[in-house]
This record gives sequence, structure tokens and C-alpha cells, in this order.
Amino acid sequence: MPMPSVHSAVPSSSRSRVDLHMHSTFSDGSLSVPELVARVADTGVEVMALTDHDNTAGVEMAAREAKRHGLRLISGVEISSVWEEQGIHIVGLAMDIAHPALQGGLERIVRLRDERALEIARRLHGQGLAGAWEGARAIAGSPLVGRAHFAQWLVQAGHCQDTQEAFQRYLGRGKPAYVPSDWIPMVEAVGWIRSAGGEAVLAHPGRYKLSGARLTRLLEDFRAAGGVGLEICSGSQAAADREHLGRLALRLGMAGSVGSDFHGPHLGHAEIGQLLPLPDGVEAIWDRLGVTVATPFPSH
Repeated sequence: MPMPSVHSAVPSSSRSRVDLHMHSTFSDGSLSVPELVARVADTGVEVMALTDHDNTAGVEMAAREAKRHGLRLISGVEISSVWEEQGIHIVGLAMDIAHPALQGGLERIVRLRDERALEIARRLHGQGLAGAWEGARAIAGSPLVGRAHFAQWLVQAGHCQDTQEAFQRYLGRGKPAYVPSDWIPMVEAVGWIRSAGGEAVLAHPGRYKLSGARLTRLLEDFRAAGGVGLEICSGSQAAADREHLGRLALRLGMAGSVGSDFHGPHLGHAEIGQLLPLPDGVEAIWDRLGVTVATPFPSH
């Protein structure tokens, strides 16, 4: 779904040499893996993670490209899950991507995604908008078809002026083609990551618009399930969330991560590496992973 352009609150001079959240055409990003890794290298980022939605199909290619550019790649994925009826995304880092528990779980999510996408297409057809399934699949260029792809198709087919209108008229909650997600429980997703030897990080917690008490409860439940970190600095949440999330990380003994959530140029997301530093005292997730970065935030 379209994300708010919140990264404008982050000064363009704020640079990080670590970016652990980004997407390629293997999910809903607009750049191929080679294009994405080349862009990462151009920004000065030294340590990256490819975290496509619910699949690791691009990780091996990304590792080869990263080696060619002299970058350090941490294997990654962003898993769709649910906690107390709230959709939650979990970034898995440094996993064995071939682990059966992880791949079996991701295949299960892909089946759920397929069922949802077909139902969205059926509902759009019921609104007199034929060809949505074929159009969205062509735009996606991968087996993972989501609402963002249907929104792009609605624009390309001339049914909407832009993707914002597509969500407001058809795809947003309560609209004719809205289909709620039927994702797996958060606890299971964390379990897959841990089984594969990885670490689980709560993606962009500031984006969920939870009350203070509910966000704290989410983080406590996430930690109890085996989660170790949260994205404190993210391109898809407000820069103003940084201090509050840093305090929560310190209070709960959790590590902090940074990630642009880059999907492509001109898509309303932050640029790769355009990230504020972690607040003082917060343990960096890359330190917990044993990845040394001499100066993670050179502009500060």
C-alpha cells in the first residue's frame, strides 16, 4: 500500500553506512536486484539487507552483486504477520535462507497472498474493471501480487489519476475491492526466523499508529516470542518517532535497527541510507549480529 512521505523530516545530509530494509522487483520494489545493489553502492552504504516481502528469492543474487561492489550483505526478509488483529511486519536478518521451517512458512504466506489477490481481482471485476488480475501480475513481474500492483494497474488502465485515488476509491479499508489480510500469527513468524538461525526485528513500529500502552504491549509480546530488535530509524515512519522508540528499546533491552524501506526512486520512500543515527545508548542490531561498521553514521 502507499506509504506516507515522512522521510522529508530527515535532513538529506543524514547518512548511514548501514541500511537493513529495502525491496527489489522480487516483491514490490521497482529496481531489479543488480540495479538495487548498484544504487546501494553509489550511496556509500557498506552493509545492506535485501528484505523483500515474504520471500528470499533475490538474496543469493544480491549476495553475488554485493560481493562485486565490495558491500556486506546480510540475508533478509520482511514477513507479513498479525498481532491482536493488527497487521505487523517483521524483518528477519542473518538467516539460513534454505532452512525448511522458514521456506515452508513463506510458501504458506504466498498461498494466502495469491488467494487475497485473486479475490481483489474478482471484486474489481464486479465493479466493471476487467483485466485487473492479468494487469497486476504483469506489473508485479513476480508471483507476489499485492494491492500496490492493483493500484498501479488502475492508474495505467486509466481508471484512476494516481495510486492515492486507487486506494481511496477501490482498495482501501471499507472500499469495494478491499480484502482483509489473513496473515499468520506474529509468534509463528518469529519462530521461523529463529529456527533459521536469524534475528527478528519489528519493522517500522511507528507506522502502526498504536497507543503508547498498546505499542509497549506489542514490543513486550514480540520480545517474549523471541524478537530482539525494532526499527528505530525508518524511511516509512516519522523522524519524530526516533526518540520515543529509542527509549522503549532501552527500557525493554532491545536492539535498534535502521532501514530506509526503499522501494524505488520517486515512490515516496526514503532514499537508501538517508537515515538518522540510533539514539545514544541503544545497541545496534549489526553489533549483535557480529557485523563491524567503523563509522555507521559518518555525517553526525
